[in-house]
Amino acid sequence: MMVQLVVLGVPAGAALLLAFITSWRLAAWLNVAASSVTFVASLTLFVAERPAPGGLLLVDDFNIYLIALTAFVALTTAIFSATYITHEVRRRRLTPRLLRFYHAMYQAFIWSMLMALSADNLGLMWVAVEAATLSTALMVSLYRTPSAIEAAWKYFILCGVGIALALFGTMLMYLAAQPVLGDGMGSITWSALLAQAARFNPALLNVAFVFLLVGYGTKVGLAPFHAWLPDAHAEGPTPISAVLSGLLLNVALYAVLRFKMLLAANPQALAPGPLMIGMGLLSLSLASLMLYRRRDIKRLFAYSSIEHMGIAAFAFGMGGPLANFAGLMHMTMHSLVKAAIFFTVGHVSQAKGTQRIADIRGLTVSHPLLGWALVAGVVAIAGLPPFGVFTSEFLVVSSTFARQPLLAVPLVVGLLVGFGALMLRLHHLAFGAPSPGPATARTGALRLSLIPVWLHLALALIAGIYLPAPLVAWFQAVARLLG
Repeated sequence: MMVQLVVLGVPAGAALLLAFITSWRLAAWLNVAASSVTFVASLTLFVAERPAPGGLLLVDDFNIYLIALTAFVALTTAIFSATYITHEVRRRRLTPRLLRFYHAMYQAFIWSMLMALSADNLGLMWVAVEAATLSTALMVSLYRTPSAIEAAWKYFILCGVGIALALFGTMLMYLAAQPVLGDGMGSITWSALLAQAARFNPALLNVAFVFLLVGYGTKVGLAPFHAWLPDAHAEGPTPISAVLSGLLLNVALYAVLRFKMLLAANPQALAPGPLMIGMGLLSLSLASLMLYRRRDIKRLFAYSSIEHMGIAAFAFGMGGPLANFAGLMHMTMHSLVKAAIFFTVGHVSQAKGTQRIADIRGLTVSHPLLGWALVAGVVAIAGLPPFGVFTSEFLVVSSTFARQPLLAVPLVVGLLVGFGALMLRLHHLAFGAPSPGPATARTGALRLSLIPVWLHLALALIAGIYLPAPLVAWFQAVARLLG
């Protein structure tokens, strides 16, 4: 319990402290220091004694690896942010006052995600996800331009409606549990709900899950509830795009999967698989086609995030040991690779002074460090071997062919269409005659800030070549938990 309190307490305390730090340089590195402590504490959860179920906090095989992954990406994003905002200050896009707000909200956002993952209480998890919604809405509008404010309002309204539907679904889940578990906290505690889910009213469970899938699915960015995601990525600071795609989508999907476990434990309840398969295929198909029409580089990779969360939702909808394993691995690989891509894209947009794809050409010639980092990231996220995304997608396709061959057809078509779009855009961005723009600058600082990029890609590469036996056993155990 003490370790878990450190994991949650450090970002909460750092958020309060950073709100009063006037030096943005000091705040940037305090942000890195706080994220480092949080990450180290999250690693100790693997060996620390786990709290007894039934309280407010929970540590089990499912959430512990997501807590560590969240803390790791939060740390690498904080490192990237420290160099990224230096350039934003020089361009006078951000003032010290706004940066004080930004660093405080960054730690508040990390705290809210870690709390949502750690909660053993349905209500506490909902509050934490709502806190994440509020903090990110404020950060999306950080530049205070009309388009940024519009994107923030769009994000707040759509995700606010989604989280309201999730609250109604949570209330219905409480009503389903109340006749069996009685009044009080026990009726909204994960461990108690899962143990008695077979005795719940299946009709109430079914209705609750539909509301929860739509509500939290809005936060996942699943179609047709995805409209907020491209705007939020395009208009907010790039570090926020990295943690939105790499972390927040995982947290919302985690919530959906927790409720899916409850339905799987009740033999008379609705099978949640077809609903998740349908939304996953719709997200994959829509996002793959929309990749061809994007003119903004950050919007391009925002739609790529919708595509990959659709793949993960499809995998968990298929269920079974292999598909669940593939879904867990895909969540992990997407977090690592997509964060690395946004790190690179942030520096590209700063170097070229634009996010328009038409104005960015020949990066491997004009900015070799950035160009080849982008090539590696796009190759990885497109699903080419030997990166881990290829392994997870191969497992999803293999599992689908083995169990539902007809469903494998739209899955493979969607993957191929998305692959073609990314390769088409990559050729324009990275190769050929470079577009007009400033020469490569800040080489030393750039090499330092690209360390998180290569670290993420190296982990994705290692996972595609060799997964250690303990990690495989861990994923297999979680896959069995998911049913």
